Amino acid sequence: MVFASYKTTMIVNGKDEALLRISTVDSTGMELMDAQLSFDILLKGDALVTEIDGSSPELVSKTDTMTVWKSKLENGIKKLKLKAGKTSGIINVEVKTGGLWPASHEIHSIPEEVVLLSPKPEQIKSSSNISLKMIGADISFLPQLESRGMKLFDNGVDSDAIEILKNHGLNYIRLRIFVNPENESGYSQKQGFCGLDSTLKMAKRVKDAGLNLLLDFHYSDTWADPQKQFKPKAWEGLNFKELTDTLKDYAKTVLLKLKEQGTLPDMVQVGNEINHGIVWPEGHISNLDNLAELLKAGVKAVREVDPSVTVMMHLALGGQNEESVFWFDNMIARGVEFDIIGLSYYPRWHCTLDDLNFNMRDLIARYQKDVNVVEYSAFKREVHDLVFNLPDNRGNGTCIWEPLNTWSRIFDRQGNSLPEIKIYDEMNQKYLRKE
Repeated sequence: MVFASYKTTMIVNGKDEALLRISTVDSTGMELMDAQLSFDILLKGDALVTEIDGSSPELVSKTDTMTVWKSKLENGIKKLKLKAGKTSGIINVEVKTGGLWPASHEIHSIPEEVVLLSPKPEQIKSSSNISLKMIGADISFLPQLESRGMKLFDNGVDSDAIEILKNHGLNYIRLRIFVNPENESGYSQKQGFCGLDSTLKMAKRVKDAGLNLLLDFHYSDTWADPQKQFKPKAWEGLNFKELTDTLKDYAKTVLLKLKEQGTLPDMVQVGNEINHGIVWPEGHISNLDNLAELLKAGVKAVREVDPSVTVMMHLALGGQNEESVFWFDNMIARGVEFDIIGLSYYPRWHCTLDDLNFNMRDLIARYQKDVNVVEYSAFKREVHDLVFNLPDNRGNGTCIWEPLNTWSRIFDRQGNSLPEIKIYDEMNQKYLRKE
């Protein structure tokens, strides 16, 4: 099943509503427009699910912790509404039916008294077009795959993964970095993969191959995404000023180390999928002032090392326009400055391709900055065609997430390149080599 919530941050005023869109897809990711099946909606948290007209779906059961309704796809799609209650916290909504993978969303509801701001005209600072367009890939898993003995082949020849991607038209590699992944609760407790030492080695491989580098700061010892932005263990117990200074010092130290070995990133993400904030709880989306200060500290670290490095703000809101505008309005109004907007687009959670296209075009018009779909997997051609045909040359590019071994991969489980890899030859010829 596919389930998109058009908001994943809601205000607990008893009125705020989010559109929900439910559908099913086949193995290629195409929606089944003739599906008529019934499904259950399971909700935990202070909210209600209603029909579009405000009436209630068929109630199945209700307890103190969960409410279950039944609904049905009509011509392959069902649209409902989610209405927030008056208690802030987490709202969990899941849709499921027998025989199909379920789908769910975790929606963060924030207090009504949160001060919402809109940027003044003078705060909307147009950024120049970024001349270097991106067709990139996040291959941060590569050292782990190699440590297990995995080899990659292209046309039957054992080759370096970075060289294979380069030969098929990719010009950028994204690397994620964790603060102390070797910690007990960290991402890589024994080997420290995706820590500073590992990142330095990978950055050298990327630059030695003649490719460009995008560094993705996860300000955590483990995965940071919309549902988890856990504070690094070493930063626990700090007051807010100490926390802000430590974040800046850490980012600056990493960048200086990269600069010293001649591998300074061309672009830096100040956080990963940060629509619900960073470094929780202080930097949670319910603390908009704190979040802005933490982001400004991260930006300042980049600017102090090299002001020519492109700074990205990355949200996992590919097709969620209203929430994207809420986030950027509130951060820009609080003085957060950056060069480029990054979006994740996974249709399972981030709405339709039409929604993605609308959101990108609206953000460009509002904020006068380039846009990059910095995480995607499905709809490879379609995503490139949308991005590289945005108005005013504002489509900077794309970055596929972990194509070596996950999701919509371009290598099989034996490490052989698949026919899908040739899409990138086509996209390079079409968009990077245009006269």
